[in-house]
Parts: sequence; structure tokens; C-alpha cells
Amino acid sequence: MSDILKQLDLVLEARKLDDPSQSYVASLYAKGMEKILKKIAEESVETVMAAKDLEHNGDKAHLVYEITDLWFHTLVLLASQGLSSQDITQELQRRFGLSGHEEKANRSK
Repeated sequence: MSDILKQLDLVLEARKLDDPSQSYVASLYAKGMEKILKKIAEESVETVMAAKDLEHNGDKAHLVYEITDLWFHTLVLLASQGLSSQDITQELQRRFGLSGHEEKANRSK
């Protein structure tokens, strides 16, 4: 697993103990699931818009920026639920080498 993901996992966990007035992540935790989900929805839309804009302006950096925001907020969601990026990387590892059709068929069982 990436060192930066491990570092983020640790920071996100530590932010659970921080003062919400001093930490953006702590403020998200304090506001609860609804606020975290709204941020993910917002970042998802911004990611889609950046991807659409890429077709017209070629600004790959903007797409990377928006995807980074989206990933970050999904990591906040994971941490809020006692999960980490390791849970995601393990699932990706499990799926590696499976066709998408096979993986989807396995989900319905």
C-alpha cells in the first residue's frame, strides 16, 4: 500500500480526537455522516465536470485535483466508519485478475 495512504489513514484517525474548530476533518466528523456524504456528492460532481471540461480544454491537472478531493473525502468516510484505505486496497487485490463481468456475477451470489 502507498505510504501516503498509510499516512493519511493515521492522520484521519488522529483527527477524530481534534477540536472541530481547529481541524477541517474533525469538523466533518462532528457534523456527522450527512455532511461527509454531501461533500462526497459535491466532489463527485466536480470530478465529472472536470472530466467533461478536459474534452474541451485539455486541463488534466484540474481533473487530478478534483479526483484528489474526491478520494480524500471518501477516505474521511472510511475513517468515520472504522475503515481505512487498506480495506479498499485489499478488496482491489481480491478483484485483481477477475474480469469485471465475473466480479459482478460473484456479487449477486
